[in-house]
Amino acid sequence: MNTAIVTDSTADVPSELAEMMHISVIPAILMLGEQSFEDGNGITREEFYLRLPEMSQLPTTGTPAVGTFENVYQHILDQGFHNIISIHVASTLSGIYNTAQLASENFKGFVTVIDSESLSMGIGFQVIAAAEASLNNLSTEAILKTIETTRKKTKLFAMLDSLEYVHRSGRVGWTRARIGSLLRIKPFVEVNAGKVFNMGQARTRKKGIDHLQEILTRQGNLLRLAILHTNAEEDAHAFLQSLEINIPPDPLIVNVTTVIGTHVGPNALGFAAVLR
Repeated sequence: MNTAIVTDSTADVPSELAEMMHISVIPAILMLGEQSFEDGNGITREEFYLRLPEMSQLPTTGTPAVGTFENVYQHILDQGFHNIISIHVASTLSGIYNTAQLASENFKGFVTVIDSESLSMGIGFQVIAAAEASLNNLSTEAILKTIETTRKKTKLFAMLDSLEYVHRSGRVGWTRARIGSLLRIKPFVEVNAGKVFNMGQARTRKKGIDHLQEILTRQGNLLRLAILHTNAEEDAHAFLQSLEINIPPDPLIVNVTTVIGTHVGPNALGFAAVLR
């Protein structure tokens, strides 16, 4: 195993899986008023989503310092690894990729930074595939090919409970139009090639969940599956159990990181799937 895999916490790789697969995870930054937290420290995801609707000021997110990436890269190389592949949240949606790229300048020939063009387990499945390839002692070139193949085969859809948070965050331009009439609907989004696309809406949550199941069913044969939610665990389990498709082994249920959830809001439900 000569190639180490690094990602950031927006990838949502479960901590026990990251530890088992020797994946280094750099925490993004969450800011609540004057308080700054490393993602995953100081406030749980459950607590954050419970508090979010009552916050008068929308939380903001930040990028880890260049030095944080440099320290992680140096520590890995000091352990005897020859190469590092660093896979990060879509560069169009966050500054994390650019910061990692800047940090890699001091490790030319050793660190390759990858734009996942995705979020949450859309990144996470690329990271996991890379880690599996590394554990199987594939070459760096073969691992990079595995990441590219996984990225092309990954689909990420979600149903938001409201457009309020993504609109307030200002991250998605199309939410600025007709916002007053859309706040009460359940919008569907797809993350693809680093962009967030409007995929329609439902009038009720039940109809929305039914439609989300239809979208997943249309994807065909699946290699990997993660059900994503923002503090809607009961819905996530019910969604998985009600699927009438061949479910891949060991599907994941992931409460999405607060750094993404601050732009999405609570009670979102979605999936990331890798197609065969």
